Amino acid sequence: MPRTIDQQIAEAQAKLNRLKTRQKASDTRRKIIVGAVVVKAALETPDAAAKLAGLLRDRVTRDLDVKDIQQLLASLDKKAARNG
Repeated sequence: MPRTIDQQIAEAQAKLNRLKTRQKASDTRRKIIVGAVVVKAALETPDAAAKLAGLLRDRVTRDLDVKDIQQLLASLDKKAARNG
């Protein structure tokens, strides 16, 4: 029996939702990789540590997010202090 138009639409929507999920997962993975590289580099170089700490302090505004990065900020500040 041939599929109805409604069935075809439902299948197309399901496929679109699967593709959107894959795209979001790919974007999240990319952000994790880039973030890991940036943090690692910043923790190796005092100047980069100071710049990343400043950027995070300027851009991270949600209380929960600020709380979550406190330990990282402390590490970045410690590394940046070796510059001076």
